[in-house]
Amino acid sequence: MIIIISLILCACVPLLYHLYNYTKYTRLINKIPSMPSLPILGHTIDLWLSTQGIKWHQRRKILTPTFHFNILKQFIEILIDEGNTMVNTLKNSKSTTVDDLVHFIGHHTLNAICETAMGTSLQEMGEFQQQYREAVHEMGKIFIYRLMRPWLTSEKIFALTPMGKRHSKYLKILHGFTEKVIAERKQYHENTNGQYLKQVGSNIDDDIEVTGIKKKRLAMLDLLILAAQNNEMNDKDIREEVDTFMFEGHDTVAMGLTFAILVLAEHKDVQELVRNEVSAVIDANGGKLTMAALNDMPYLERCLKESLRLYPSVPLISRVLSEDVKIQSYLLPNGTVLHINIVDIHRDPNFWSNPNEFDPDRFLPEKIQKRHPYSYLPFSAGPRNCIGQRFAMLELKTIVASLVYNFYLEPVDYIRDLRMMTDIITRVTRPIRTRFVPINRAT
Repeated sequence: MIIIISLILCACVPLLYHLYNYTKYTRLINKIPSMPSLPILGHTIDLWLSTQGIKWHQRRKILTPTFHFNILKQFIEILIDEGNTMVNTLKNSKSTTVDDLVHFIGHHTLNAICETAMGTSLQEMGEFQQQYREAVHEMGKIFIYRLMRPWLTSEKIFALTPMGKRHSKYLKILHGFTEKVIAERKQYHENTNGQYLKQVGSNIDDDIEVTGIKKKRLAMLDLLILAAQNNEMNDKDIREEVDTFMFEGHDTVAMGLTFAILVLAEHKDVQELVRNEVSAVIDANGGKLTMAALNDMPYLERCLKESLRLYPSVPLISRVLSEDVKIQSYLLPNGTVLHINIVDIHRDPNFWSNPNEFDPDRFLPEKIQKRHPYSYLPFSAGPRNCIGQRFAMLELKTIVASLVYNFYLEPVDYIRDLRMMTDIITRVTRPIRTRFVPINRAT
């Protein structure tokens, strides 16, 4: 008996020791500070941490009108112009092959979001535009670099590192430009006695003169300035939101466009059906794209949705539970950080038959009604869904319609050969080559 008790004690003592250390280390780990809000991402992380999401609700209420249908109609001209610029660039190229599709697409989506968010064209910025583009791309890389290194969560430590100094350099460029544009835009509204802001959302031509000063094209920034005049935001809040638009509105759309082009290039039959639909609508509209024309392309929209199912721009989202949640036999306590793997959900055979196949007809209305509403999450879902999803879909449709109308898309690199990399959005490890063969529409 003594021997048995001794053996039990010998087994229990180490177990208790490790249990003690585990709880001790767990307490220490919980005290490690999480990464502070990164200056260029504005309020994004702060909103996650705000008590009961009060700050998020306030901002969401202010920003929702920015993406109202009547406002989006005024952005469509910018998107169409950018699509035409992309088409002309490809037509004037010496080669039909684009050697780095992501870079090429990203160049144009950054142009589009810069003009819609701030009312400023990167093309008109001379040499500075390259500095700004570089700063945008480098800040994304720095964010991931820092995210993967917990010891750099301290602002003081990070500032002493070479990467921290690069961060400060690029942040100065980005914030300096944003603040300059905000100041100029506010001055413009002062010079026009705020008359333009009173007409936000109306369909007034761009060439109307307001108090002797030519009316500028609507930008998301104007709606934020209007909120500031109502004492709902200050200049720092405005800058945060504009910077967030810039970062969240160009990379995600660029990857969505990239994979849409790739899947259409690899599925010639589907591409031809899309081209037939787009051509019929554009030709019936005098060879022009409009908001009404884009809304009359249901098959193109189904193809884009299916592409986003297979290759969502954001592969994972996270939520902090505000109450206890029971999933089957598991109880997830209040405060748990829950990670949702969108890629797995989008390829779950419980929701999707032959989940790895490209089939646009999955998004026929009758099939959508039969599926679980949260089985498709390219823009998240629920009250915290992506506020810019209608804008994103509008941009996707505009660019793809312009491309398939003017080019045959042919694969050089195939999706099956691509390797994905860890990032906050879907990315690939190397450049992707794609061929754009011009269509002769003169005959």
